[in-house]
Amino acid sequence: MRPSTLLAAALALVCTTPMATPDNNTDPYTWLEDVLGERALNWVRERNAVTLKELQSRPDYAPTRERLLAVLNDKQRIPYVARRGDWLYNFWQDAQHQRGLWRRTTLAEYRKSAPAWEVLLDIDALGKEEKENWVWGGAQCLGPDYRRCLVSLSRGGADAKVAREFDTVAKRFVDDGFKLPEAKSELDWIDENTVFVATDFGPGSLTDSGYPRIVKRWKRGQPLADAVTVFEARPQDVSIFTTVDRTPGFERIVVGRAIDFYNSEQFLLQDGKLMKVDVPSDAQPSFWREHMLLSLRSDMKVGDKTYAHGSLLTMPAADFLTGKREWRPLFTPTPTRSLASFVETRDAIVLDILDNVASKLQEWRRVDGRWVSRDVAAPFPGTLGVQSLHDPLQKSDTLADDYLLTYTDFLTPDSLALARTGSDQRELLKARPSFFDAQGMRVEQFFATSKDGTKVPYFVVWPKDAKADGSNPTLLYGYGGFEVSQQPWYSGGFGTSWYERGGVLVVANIRGGGEFGPAWHQAAVKEHKQRSYDDFVAVAEDIIARKITSPQHLGIEGGSNGGLLVGAVMVQRPDLFGAVVCQVPLLDMRRYHQLLAGASWMAEYGNPDDPAEWSFISKYSPYQNVKASVKMPRVLFTTSTRDDRVHPGHARKMAARMLEQGHDLLYYENIEGGHGGAADNEQRATMLALEFGFLWKQLGR
Repeated sequence: MRPSTLLAAALALVCTTPMATPDNNTDPYTWLEDVLGERALNWVRERNAVTLKELQSRPDYAPTRERLLAVLNDKQRIPYVARRGDWLYNFWQDAQHQRGLWRRTTLAEYRKSAPAWEVLLDIDALGKEEKENWVWGGAQCLGPDYRRCLVSLSRGGADAKVAREFDTVAKRFVDDGFKLPEAKSELDWIDENTVFVATDFGPGSLTDSGYPRIVKRWKRGQPLADAVTVFEARPQDVSIFTTVDRTPGFERIVVGRAIDFYNSEQFLLQDGKLMKVDVPSDAQPSFWREHMLLSLRSDMKVGDKTYAHGSLLTMPAADFLTGKREWRPLFTPTPTRSLASFVETRDAIVLDILDNVASKLQEWRRVDGRWVSRDVAAPFPGTLGVQSLHDPLQKSDTLADDYLLTYTDFLTPDSLALARTGSDQRELLKARPSFFDAQGMRVEQFFATSKDGTKVPYFVVWPKDAKADGSNPTLLYGYGGFEVSQQPWYSGGFGTSWYERGGVLVVANIRGGGEFGPAWHQAAVKEHKQRSYDDFVAVAEDIIARKITSPQHLGIEGGSNGGLLVGAVMVQRPDLFGAVVCQVPLLDMRRYHQLLAGASWMAEYGNPDDPAEWSFISKYSPYQNVKASVKMPRVLFTTSTRDDRVHPGHARKMAARMLEQGHDLLYYENIEGGHGGAADNEQRATMLALEFGFLWKQLGR
């Protein structure tokens, strides 16, 4: 659902048992949940053919796809990196390397306009050699030399991956090295010959959500079946996790269980014994050298003090472990300010703070035994990103207090600079080229008033010469879940295929996201989920009232939880919209918890098997509420056969039901792609060109 560290179990490719829908009628479309069933795939092929015939025959399809592919493959885009020891690692895809290259370079080379890269693994060549459609899934490397890495690869972009040990010096997989079959596994190095492993160990080893629930210590050369169990989660938990901190002098191992998406129980593993990290279950603890850090999702009372939800607190780790609770706030939220994220260098903490959905930076460090802060002069308003370059495993680290700083906004291409804590001076390393002419375009922020009186911000990206006359083709985008904030981004695709052709983009910061901290999210979960939809509708009504657009020119788009969002508001307020793009969506909320990773999201939506909770879920679940008697805006559903996070059955069944009811719609399912919908840039360009073509057909003047 979101970019999550919760890794799940092996891909479920079987049809689940039909169950009663809320009106006690049997769901006639459960056969579409059989992901690779021939009947279901024949239905997919038929719908794909209809969609491709209509949208690819448009005269703007081929040039749009060509522009999009050029943006995606542009060799001047920023090669983002992760530091490991002396190397900066990057994964790169372009026209010649569709599945990508895993490669590395030095900082000295990276400073150059055309760095020399050392290629470690060519995914296209590997897939051809092994006759597999491999998609890169990341690598866990063992410092301080980072020679041994645990490389993950998926078939077609699924969350389920195989893991194989790789030697970055020999540039090949290690004979008889650590190796796992396809599953949604988690691996962490303990030392060169030992790892923690959580995977599908067989019957009873997965949670109800389909994630691993057992973590074991696995030694080199040992059969996986003989690995020793270290910790077990409960079947009803979401998953299990481990964190290994190998910082010299501050070595710590944390194991824990994710009780649900927002609550966990964590333990320090010391000398084979578990010591509970005694904090509220919805707080997020972490250790940083000699310090303990704690992010709060709810208010925490300690003695006569109350620390507000959204705060970041610290205290000496040694004091915490001996039972003291004298916290020092490093960040306390305000009605407009929230903590987006933070990173640690060797001697400082850098906070990324959202102020009315625009980023600001602040640094904290210890000076003469006390905490002091400074505001960092950085570009504003827009979106900042901070990535620490400190490698605590290096004995002499010249980058100990350096970090990478990115900046972007809707009309400003991404830039990447090398920064150092304690200074506002920075070195520009890379800048993304401009893919469209932003001259004359502008961005505004407005606030809509939701049904309950809450002010909801949104951004409007205006194309050149656009006027508020109600005729602008406008796309309203939203997400509204899982604490995910919608901050400004730069998109060459939107620029060339939407803004330059006269389209307006509106991005809604509705409740359910994290724009104003945990309370903004918690205001729209479970029985309050409807508030996300009310907020989105309020933004739609506001932009119509301002004559930015009108219903016949207004489209909406969202993916995953955002697909549920646009599905729900489409059913609730079909009069407001002229088109809907519904991507990799949840739609059948009666059965979502029984499909793939769905059970892990019950903390967000509730349990439909509980009559009290189904009473509020049933009111917005799109699959149960769409009616033949109500005219719907035309919708394009997109999903992926290889999405093993949100089941493609949601989109399949919703499309089938709406077609049965006589609604006009299009459906496109990419056979590969995982939850992102596409496995490479060719597939991404096709998907985007279909979506833009659909929007222009439905919304154009």
